Amino acid sequence: MLKFKILLLPSIFLLFHFTSCSIQGNTNLSKNEAPSIISKKKDAINQSSSNTKTLGKLSIGQKIRDNNYLPVEERIELYHLLKKTSPDRYNFKSQDELNMYGYSLLWDGFHQDALAIFKLNVEQFPDWFEGYDSLGEGYLNKGNKEKALANYKKSVELNPKNHNGIDQINRINGTYKTPPKPANKFAKTFPAKSYKDDLDELGKKLIEINPNALKFITKKAFLKLIKKKKKLITNQTTYSEFSWHCSEIIASANCSHTSMGGFYKAWDMLPISLRFPLQTRWINDQLFIIDNQNNENNVAIKDEILSINGIAVSKLINDIYKHIPSQGYIKTSKRQDFNEWNTGMISYALNFPTTYKITVKGKDKPIILNTAQRSSYISPFKKPCSKELCFEILDDDTTAILTITTFNYYWWSNLNYFKKFIDNRFKEINEKGIKNLIIDVRFNGGGSPESSIYLLKHLINRPFVYYSNVPDDVGEGIQYPFDQAFKGQLYFIIDGNGNSTTGHFMSIAKDLNLGTIIGEELGSNQFCTAGQTICKLPNTELEYYIASSTCVSSATSLPDETGILPDHYVTQSIDDYLKGVDRVKKYTLDLIKK
Repeated sequence: MLKFKILLLPSIFLLFHFTSCSIQGNTNLSKNEAPSIISKKKDAINQSSSNTKTLGKLSIGQKIRDNNYLPVEERIELYHLLKKTSPDRYNFKSQDELNMYGYSLLWDGFHQDALAIFKLNVEQFPDWFEGYDSLGEGYLNKGNKEKALANYKKSVELNPKNHNGIDQINRINGTYKTPPKPANKFAKTFPAKSYKDDLDELGKKLIEINPNALKFITKKAFLKLIKKKKKLITNQTTYSEFSWHCSEIIASANCSHTSMGGFYKAWDMLPISLRFPLQTRWINDQLFIIDNQNNENNVAIKDEILSINGIAVSKLINDIYKHIPSQGYIKTSKRQDFNEWNTGMISYALNFPTTYKITVKGKDKPIILNTAQRSSYISPFKKPCSKELCFEILDDDTTAILTITTFNYYWWSNLNYFKKFIDNRFKEINEKGIKNLIIDVRFNGGGSPESSIYLLKHLINRPFVYYSNVPDDVGEGIQYPFDQAFKGQLYFIIDGNGNSTTGHFMSIAKDLNLGTIIGEELGSNQFCTAGQTICKLPNTELEYYIASSTCVSSATSLPDETGILPDHYVTQSIDDYLKGVDRVKKYTLDLIKK
């Protein structure tokens, strides 16, 4: 197993271990301070003691990163000095602190510095397999295969299920075998015993790793589900059928951070000829056609489908929902996933029929659809802005819209970019006397708590606590607002795509009654099982991801089962979607005018 977190950063897609529960403070140190290394270190300690109002453990990784202008040897000396003099102020217990700092150097092209930090991490955590895995990567980037191999072997020795380490060893030794393409696994079969053993392993790992695997389902019901799936297994069961069984078991944990890594892999594995040959949109309990592909002579855009192969669409979609991960019992996030991948999900749910027959509202006879011939995709969503961060002052000069479609801004990467953008926008808001501010967090899948906290400091006019429950080595932390926090009227626009950190952000906005919330039920809430461990079943090698830690915001009075609920429930109709009308935004603006 290998722990990791998926982060969406500008122009890059990264897989690695990272737990998003952390408390950060202001640990910047000016380059113009005394040149003496001892003086610099003392100033650094004094800076963190006097300028930081955040209680709890500060990020030691960020502290060292803020001193990147120093030679790496002096940064390491600073680490040791702070560990000796300020062991309770900085987070020295988390292996991720140095690991992520090392990777930030690696990605910026400072390979020698990264190697030195990876070495330091191994010295500090000699029993942590991922430290050796990272050190192996550091040596590999320097072209030293011999030392890279030694460290990958040490990593696998500590964790025999470190698949990345195993793959790297095989690559260095020239024995690596490229995994079969997804399409080649679709019809592959395994012995029934292999499938059943893997189902038992899946259930075992879910309970073992996820601290809240049984929060939303009883152990009896969970084991009953696994037993039910095992009874469906035969020697003729295909890998694709097996993966569909696994998806329901994984989704039963009702944890948005526990999944098979999204439906795309299953969709990509599915032959085009077996996909449902219409792209649809499920909205307000109706299934509408938004792309008729090569069935334009049979159906039209906006036709409503009532049944597929004799099964009512309401029942079919409820069955599909059992296979889609979500936080608690939230259905809006499931709907978003279905709308994106319905051409594949319908096929899996119906066990890959070669013919599709539908009934359409207003038409007397069932329609047999032509087989899908192309892999088309029309996005079922239209984002409020094309960038990750957008800002607009409306014509009345009293209302502004701040759109944030991601919180993926981290101390070891691009957090400063986020801070600068936010600071400049609120400076402009204050200078122009904006009275109404709309915070649009639709499509925001989450990210770092640092960015969420930073935005809240501009919105809350009193000290607040962000976390009520975080790992012991981090602490809670009191957050203090900025001197000129916004004092006008706030409005928040949300949707079912809002996940992870967005749930924390909106839970605090809801709990503190910061403003009016418009839209649909958010896809997450204050309770967030975070971090991820990547696992692979031993026989079928099916890959899946399990949440490994828990972070709960201070809004503990809100229910864990539902997402953050709006004050005004507004959704986009099928006509709005087809015409490109942003109904939720329009409603919000009308609300402000009233």
